[in-house]
Amino acid sequence: MKLFCKLSVCLSLLFLSSSLLSAEDLQLSLRSQTETSPGSGRYHRLEHKESWDPRQTAIIVCDVWDYHHCLNAVRRLEQFAPRLDQLLKTARAQGVTIIHAPSDCMPAYQGHPARQRAQQMTFNGPIPEGIENWCSKIPSEEKAVYPVDQSDGGEDDDPEEHKAWAAKLKSLGRNPALPWKKQSPLITIDGGKDFITDKGDEVWRILGSRGIKNVFLTGVHTNMCVLGRPFGLRQMAQNGKNVVLVRDMTDTMYNPKRWPYVSHFTGNDLIVSHIEKFICPTITSDQILGGEAFVFKKDQRPHLVIIMAEQEYETEKSLPKFAAENLGKAFRVSLVFADDKERNKIPGIEVIQDADIVLFSVRRRVLPKKQMAMIKKYVASGKPVVGIRTASHAFSLRGKEPPKGYADWPEFDATVFGGSYHGHHKNDLKSTVTINPAQKQNPILTGIPDKPFPQAYSLYEVLPLAKGTTVLMTAEIKGKPVEPVAWTFMRKDGGRSFYTSMGHPGDFKQPEFVRLLANGIYWAAGMNPADVQLTDKVSLRESPHWTVVSVPEFVKPQGTAGSRWYRCVARVPKAWMAGEPLLLKVPAAAGNTVQAWINGTPLKQRGDGFIIGPDVVTLNDANLIVVEVSGSGADTDFASVPQLISASGALSLSGRWQYRAGDDRAFANMPLPAKFGTVTDIVFKP
Repeated sequence: MKLFCKLSVCLSLLFLSSSLLSAEDLQLSLRSQTETSPGSGRYHRLEHKESWDPRQTAIIVCDVWDYHHCLNAVRRLEQFAPRLDQLLKTARAQGVTIIHAPSDCMPAYQGHPARQRAQQMTFNGPIPEGIENWCSKIPSEEKAVYPVDQSDGGEDDDPEEHKAWAAKLKSLGRNPALPWKKQSPLITIDGGKDFITDKGDEVWRILGSRGIKNVFLTGVHTNMCVLGRPFGLRQMAQNGKNVVLVRDMTDTMYNPKRWPYVSHFTGNDLIVSHIEKFICPTITSDQILGGEAFVFKKDQRPHLVIIMAEQEYETEKSLPKFAAENLGKAFRVSLVFADDKERNKIPGIEVIQDADIVLFSVRRRVLPKKQMAMIKKYVASGKPVVGIRTASHAFSLRGKEPPKGYADWPEFDATVFGGSYHGHHKNDLKSTVTINPAQKQNPILTGIPDKPFPQAYSLYEVLPLAKGTTVLMTAEIKGKPVEPVAWTFMRKDGGRSFYTSMGHPGDFKQPEFVRLLANGIYWAAGMNPADVQLTDKVSLRESPHWTVVSVPEFVKPQGTAGSRWYRCVARVPKAWMAGEPLLLKVPAAAGNTVQAWINGTPLKQRGDGFIIGPDVVTLNDANLIVVEVSGSGADTDFASVPQLISASGALSLSGRWQYRAGDDRAFANMPLPAKFGTVTDIVFKP
């Protein structure tokens, strides 16, 4: 009996010990994006739960330097560095391995116990080939369109402030272009536990020797070093580590004066989105520290959630384009798409719980009761709502009962927009839209000419409207009653609503409608519609930025005069430079002349090619190739596929290049080395 009792006690203690151990695991919610269906170009943003054993987990702190050439980058780093330090302390106490990786700063840590520990680690397992190199692209990014232009280096400083900052760096004995010497003093290094290294193979030995399979990446800058370093996201992901980006403990080098001309913080979001789609999931620091995720002080953007679930008017295409072109300066935008197969499923709609404003483009859907409750809770909170076209009958099944477990909301139109949609006129009856004379001074009509314009498709029948509505625009079909097509509604819950029954693809081609919708979103969010900045519509020939094109098939725009510039990036293996110099073969179309550069160095021409010597090539790394074409030859600038030829092989450069027209000689190079300034779109490798 005593033996049985002792055995029972031991088993209980073992069970308790096991429970305590599992309770100490890191409980994470990983966010990633999955294409709604292959080739759609639309993505569901989803979260899933994982439990990580701290003993099998590491945090890599990437390039959190003491100084940087960009003053604004320093300011932003100093904002989140204290929280990052707290994150490291908390994780360290839980048993997570901390690896500090301030690139180019190893001389400052000679003799430091954390540096010596990294150098002394041994691992008998395999070391991935190329782990010591920068990585510009992995296979999952092959079809990705990179979301920002970072080829200017991404600096967003005020010119005068930047000049003064460079002078200060020089007075401190620092090189203003490369001023970093150590990791930021805001980050604590535990000499008894941590590691210091900037080498990919050393990082891999640390991970391997400790049985680490989970890796957090933090630090700067997301679009350059965090992605590309030998210990960065790409290398970790392609070599099998369970890697995530801590998305609120990082920053992007992006200049809002460059494409896509959005705020710095939206640029950061676009890079995070690229990572979630093609590299790895992301998390936020509050999952370990508690409280709220970190937000930069100057990031005051309201969170706009756009929910698209209709098959009539292709708003799943028009609204993302509209948002990308016109809202990126002022809003943080989340796109939510319907499931491509299941009609009443909208994956990721839970993001509405974090929204400051929601735009609905939904037609006759019902939702699981829990999700419908989220929508009702959002509306009842008094937050703003915007609706276009079919949103008036978003959750109505024309009197039919929803399936078991699902909920409708037939009163949505009346409750949220003050409308009473009951049908539409025939599609072939054309209507003309005019401004309500009594509302000419309404701020939502700012910037919209007071003249009639055509509505692209059928006119909705929406009268009567509820008390509390203000009609901004009406439309008329000859011989039919005039109907409102845009109005505001002050809801009983105190919230603002803006609705327009326009929203056909043809409406999005009307500048009046585009401005109306942008103004309505600004107004609903409590912002001034006068601050709306619509993207200028520019042709490819007039484009002020580099544009991705396909070479050699690209047909230059008619009327193009002056130089046409093309650039790509090629990784050159060390073995290729063992023999003869490389030859860049650029077969120009008849009537054209060609010049070429590699890494900013002009190349000497030989026949239809250009000689590349070893002194201008960065081996096993990214090299910028720029070609200038002039002349008025054929429609295409190239007679056949450009090639990079070595004694041991050839690399076809057929595919995506960047293009722009103009006579600026600065186009021949980038301010930073190609591995920093390039994008995944244009990388070629053997």
